[in-house]
Amino acid sequence: MSTYFHLRAVHPSALRNSEHWFQRLFEDDWDTVRLRLDRHREEMLDRHYLEQDALYPGTDVVLGGTPIGPRPFFLLSAARAAETAAYLASADFEALWTQAKADPDLHDLFASAHRDLRAFYERTAEYGDAVVKCVVP
Repeated sequence: MSTYFHLRAVHPSALRNSEHWFQRLFEDDWDTVRLRLDRHREEMLDRHYLEQDALYPGTDVVLGGTPIGPRPFFLLSAARAAETAAYLASADFEALWTQAKADPDLHDLFASAHRDLRAFYERTAEYGDAVVKCVVP
């Protein structure tokens, strides 16, 4: 079974302070998730998400945010999501890749994920949304 790291854009007024609400946020069927992925309203990283986080040290791109509950979920405010979008808009993937010294076999996968994350955060900032993150087995 694969583990995925999900990032989902949520309008700040829709956020609820309930672990049950956070869990339900990530229980949609695959077709619904795919639609959000296509519209850059949700993003998924595969089991390499910890290595991808190493590309962005000191940022909120992958694991950043306020931990919520024991699962844990991470919540990135709309303001921090906009800051992350600005960071990714100016980030040079090849420079990040060189500094991270990641597995060379993962270069193309990580470059693709970088483009997807940049598009996700750009759209999220455009709508003024927050980001909820979660590891989904």
